[in-house]
Amino acid sequence: MDIHPLLLVLIIFSISLSFVTLSTIRMILTLKGYQYSAAALSVLEVVINILGLGLVLDNIANVQNLLAYAFGFAAGIVVGSKIEDKLSLGYVTATVISQDNSGALAVQLREKGYGVTDWETNGYEGKRSSLQILMPKKQELKLYKTVKELDPNAFVVAYDAKTIYGGFWIRAIKKRNMVH
Repeated sequence: MDIHPLLLVLIIFSISLSFVTLSTIRMILTLKGYQYSAAALSVLEVVINILGLGLVLDNIANVQNLLAYAFGFAAGIVVGSKIEDKLSLGYVTATVISQDNSGALAVQLREKGYGVTDWETNGYEGKRSSLQILMPKKQELKLYKTVKELDPNAFVVAYDAKTIYGGFWIRAIKKRNMVH
């Protein structure tokens, strides 16, 4: 089979881009606990990768094919990361530290629908208010914006929550799921 060299470069680039994008999504699914979906996706990922590598190796004398594979790989990382941002699977725990230890920020965030646990803490320059907020990852950026509007000087750090058990928030989710 004789394929035009430019078309071959585009095919190799597309295959490599697809492979790495799927690889990124598979890794995210694995980390978020969707092992069966990740396993199913890995079958497609391997087939695509073997096709791409086969095309490169069959035409190894053409450096443009190798470069197409490499640039497709790099583009796949970017595309996979963008898809991860859109999927926003799982939950995030955010810790907000405010210089205002009156409890007002916690009340305002609760009024906006966030589940907030708060306590008084001590910082380098005195008393602080620490707030812990658990939310779906899809709400993370909205929380940052809300906190910035309510307390521009607040310190916020967030991390993925892998295991969640008990508490007010979980009971509320279960009730919502039972109603729907």
